[in-house]
Order: sequence, then structure tokens, then C-alpha cells
Amino acid sequence: MSVAIISHNECTEHGTDIAHPENALRLSAIHDALIENHLEPLLQFYEAPKASRDQLCNAHSIAYVDSIFTAAPDKGVIWLDPDTFMTPGSLNAALRAAGANVLAVDLLMQKKATQVFCSIRPPGHHAEYDRAMGFCLFNNIAIGAAYAKQKYGIKRIAIIDFDVHHGNGTEDIIQDEIGILFCSLFQHPYYPYKGSDTHSDHIINIPISAGTEGIEYRDLFAMNCIPAIMDFEPELILVSAGFDAHIEDNLAGICLTDSDYAWLACEIKKLAQKNCEGKVAFTLEGGYSLPALSRSVVVVIKELMN
Repeated sequence: MSVAIISHNECTEHGTDIAHPENALRLSAIHDALIENHLEPLLQFYEAPKASRDQLCNAHSIAYVDSIFTAAPDKGVIWLDPDTFMTPGSLNAALRAAGANVLAVDLLMQKKATQVFCSIRPPGHHAEYDRAMGFCLFNNIAIGAAYAKQKYGIKRIAIIDFDVHHGNGTEDIIQDEIGILFCSLFQHPYYPYKGSDTHSDHIINIPISAGTEGIEYRDLFAMNCIPAIMDFEPELILVSAGFDAHIEDNLAGICLTDSDYAWLACEIKKLAQKNCEGKVAFTLEGGYSLPALSRSVVVVIKELMN
């Protein structure tokens, strides 16, 4: 078995006619980097299926899911909030992005892959139970977690979110799910201006000041996330993998480098090996400097392959 990459061409059809930092070039840059680094022959590639309405409604309200289907435009652009849009290709892209996480769970639980990376868009971790926001339509990682609990009866899932922004949508959806441990490291104060006041036994939020460099970031992860996950003993680990904390990404102010993302992937893989037979799926969230994004994804995948 090898590392699986899940994606779909329809994920590039979201927002092709507007200028926006979350654009289709992100996926092209990742794919090109895999080829340039001679990784493509060593990976298993899968096309993301569309998530079903039932799978979406495991993480979102029925009314919200219906509203997204209804809002999908036949032409032009509609804005769901000041940051979040839909164009004619957005609904199918979002269904594929959510469906990638469903397939990732199947591949891991059926032992068809050792680890998975979902190269998808739009991202998902800001999408709340009944609200789109922050570039996100459906909460891909929460949909995957809900599917794992429903289909495979998994009782303990750890979700790690290292995007530079707090995973407010994921927290909103899983806040009453004691069978899900949620760990989010995020720049604070910064969009979405949530998470720093959360008090919960199964939600670990780690606010980080702008300017923080890799050595301090690693220490915070090691001191807070690793022992909590080890104590929790997850049966599956899911990762909201945002690469916008990179020092080259100008949408935020954390100063991570490629090697920091390699370290994170290595530590998360160790956690998966010690707790859940290596079962871990990474899902793309943010990351808007194309060179930094593509390099960082490559080092993560190399660590998963080692």
C-alpha cells in the first residue's frame, strides 16, 4: 500500500471567472510539484466522488444544505458573505471536496491506503453547521468524521487543524461530540476572531501571536497536542492541512517554513502509527502563496511516504 491522493478536475471549476486568493491555480501548483519531484509514479490517485445529501446533513443542517443547492448560480457570481462566493462550478466542486473525505475514510478503513492526502477545493474548516464563511461551503473534515462514525462505528476521532486561521466551523459542528478531539493552532487575534475563549475537555485551541517562528510553534504542538492525542487514543486521525502559516504567505503573520510542515507531518504520522495503525488523512485547507503551498505539500507527502 502507498499514500493515496484524492482530487477531481471539477474542484478547479469553482470561481474560475473571478480574482480571488482561493483559486484553481492552487491545485495545479500542487499537481505540477508532484510531477517535478518525481512522486507521481509512487502515489495512488483517486477521483473524488460527490458527497450525498445524507452525508452533508451528517455535519450540516438540512435547511443549510438545501440553501446551498438553491443558491448555486447558472451564471455569474453570488456572494454568501464578503469572502465566500459561488459560481456555476462551485456546487459540484464543493460536493467533490466533501466526497474526497468520505473516500479517504473508506480507503483507510478498508486498508486500501496507508495515508491519504485530499488535494481539493473549496476548503471547509470555516463552514459552520448552518453557515458558509471564510471561502468554505461545506465542512469537508467534519463530513468525513461524521461518515467514519456512522459507517464504521468509530468512537474516537482526533482532528488536527494547523491552518493559520482557527477552524471555527469544525469546532461549531463537533462542539457536543465528545468522541471527537479537536486541536487547532491559529494566529490570534485574526480572522475569524473565534476560538481563544473556548473551554472544553475535547477542544484544544492554541492561539499563537503573529511573528511566531517554527521552533516555538513546534513546542506548542508538542506540549499541547501530542499528549492530548496520546491520552485520547484515537482510532482515526483527520488533519485540516492549511499552509497559510508559511512565512511566504502574505495573508497572515506566522513564520513557518517547509521544514516545519515536514516536522508536523512526521509527528502526526507517529501519532497515527502509535494509536490507529497509521490511519491518517490530510485535507487541504488554506495556503495562498503558490510556491510555498506546493513545496509544503510535497514535503508533507514525502514524510507520509517515508
